[in-house]
Amino acid sequence: MSGGFDFIIVGAGSAGCVLANRLSADPRHRVLLLEAGPRDTDPWIHIPLGYGKLFKKPSVNWSYWSEPEPQLNGRKIFTPRGKVLGGSSSINGLVYTRGQPEDFDDWETPGWSFGELLPYFKKSEDQAGKGLGADALHGKGGPLAVSDQNEPHELCDAFIEAAVQAGHPRNPDFNGAQQEGAGYQQLTARNGRRCSTATGYLKPVLHRENLKIVTGALASKVLFDGRKAVGVQYLKGSEKIEVKANREVILSGGAINSPQLLQLSGVGPAALLREHGIPVVLEQPNVGEHMQDHFQARIVLKCTRPITVNDDMQSWWRMARMGLRYALLRKGPLAVSAGYAGGFWRTRPELKRPDVQTHFLTFSLDRMGEQLHPFSGFTASICQLRPSSRGSVHIKSADPRTPPAIRYNYLATEHDRRTMLEGMRLLRGILEQPAIRPYIAAEHVPGPQVQSDDEWLAYFRDTGSTIYHPTCTAMMGTGPDAVVDSRLRVKGLEGLRVVDASVMPAVVSGNTNAAVIAIAEKAADLIHSNQGGNTS
Repeated sequence: MSGGFDFIIVGAGSAGCVLANRLSADPRHRVLLLEAGPRDTDPWIHIPLGYGKLFKKPSVNWSYWSEPEPQLNGRKIFTPRGKVLGGSSSINGLVYTRGQPEDFDDWETPGWSFGELLPYFKKSEDQAGKGLGADALHGKGGPLAVSDQNEPHELCDAFIEAAVQAGHPRNPDFNGAQQEGAGYQQLTARNGRRCSTATGYLKPVLHRENLKIVTGALASKVLFDGRKAVGVQYLKGSEKIEVKANREVILSGGAINSPQLLQLSGVGPAALLREHGIPVVLEQPNVGEHMQDHFQARIVLKCTRPITVNDDMQSWWRMARMGLRYALLRKGPLAVSAGYAGGFWRTRPELKRPDVQTHFLTFSLDRMGEQLHPFSGFTASICQLRPSSRGSVHIKSADPRTPPAIRYNYLATEHDRRTMLEGMRLLRGILEQPAIRPYIAAEHVPGPQVQSDDEWLAYFRDTGSTIYHPTCTAMMGTGPDAVVDSRLRVKGLEGLRVVDASVMPAVVSGNTNAAVIAIAEKAADLIHSNQGGNTS
């Protein structure tokens, strides 16, 4: 592919793989996809429960840490992000939840209402769950496999029934007509195997001669001619390589790496860039600002019966049985997402839609990525769906290998603190219902001694963490805070777009992977429509 490429996509994650597939479908387009990590050959990537093995694995994970969080007693928060083909869709918990229609309508950005984005959700999906085919709300035949959990679990059934006893509806489809209620999660898997965007979108088109994929390629900066993006510089080992983009450079590194690369390239807050000796191409103070993420806190229960994954992992014969069931039937704990069941709840009856989410897990541990507890245990968590706290991502060096400063700023507002308090009390109310009480020997953490607002807040500050959904660091929109316009073009520049979770004006009410894939599907159509250009 001498003479450069039409499109250079930086980041082969949830968005980048979608774009590589859709843009290279036109044989006239020469497409280069750059990925800092390796190919997705690690076998744990393709086994759903394998995300636990990848949680802190540096070969496929950026393994970032936040800066000390002021409202969390100065704790640094571990931040896994995918560094591999498929990006975070290759190491995440596989949960497939779009969010609420109102989320997208509230973005108030032309072209991005739920009704306008729904066709792209459907285009991406190959729904195998609940007997669903193509209908008004679901897609069939798309690249992304979406399925139900492969079998029920009595703890999940008990939790769902307990939620109904507490007055919440039963919900068989969180991506259906309503989100509220309790039920089993859907996951991005087919026949018990993970369907990342690398599997669903990239693998089927690897044969295309107009698509080149370079792994182990760490983008160091976007190259500009004046204010027009004309290429990318990247590091591969000790070699520094420059490649030319004849039409567009598209950043799809995610809500942490895309603003980092913009700042490294001279696009961002001028004082920050000058502090690190980076020439300013465009002063844009909102690059890296306004970050939102879902904060979570967990309740861990000791189980009265040896039916949890903790018990499976304490026994060699049970582990062997678990492996055999997966190998032969693609069933059992190895085929389960991070959030076997769960629910979406309103913390106050006057609310029109859920404001907190529960992930229900049939195992327990002190911190994700660490050893399971030696006792029979299970976990239920609360995360706030629409936080008002906002954080930031700022470079700490002109060296692209230096991780940026990540500041989540969790619990910075009274609204967020109050929502978490009400959410945890709601969750505890579900766990007190007759359907699940026979399974609970004791509340391991936080323990029954935690009752008052101050005691709960202290628990959040000691133990609360991310649920891995950073967004909004290069917001789209028409207002003064927007970094990109409604076509995802960086304002004030030519030939440069951002397509990933960073463009969300506000985090969606649920797991973010589905929404990022739909954003990329729509972005591909916007690019194909060939109406790019300068947006001052």
